[in-house]
Amino acid sequence: MFTIEHEFDATLVTLIDEGTDHLQGDISINAFEDCVTVEQLDPHSDRVHRLSFSMQQIRDLAAALDLPEGSYRLAGKP
Repeated sequence: MFTIEHEFDATLVTLIDEGTDHLQGDISINAFEDCVTVEQLDPHSDRVHRLSFSMQQIRDLAAALDLPEGSYRLAGKP
């Protein structure tokens, strides 16, 4: 399950783990104009872990999800 919220400066997507075994905490994805952050609460330390991706890293990740094993470089914009 997931939710989508549009806020002033970002779009927030929250992924909610609904499985039955080994459930993970909710993951929050904030899409800003210049970067995307991914956050998840660590229940053991009660701290939020955050990763930040540049927009180029997000484009590379999206492309990688549909490619076979290997090393790639996306062509720049024309």
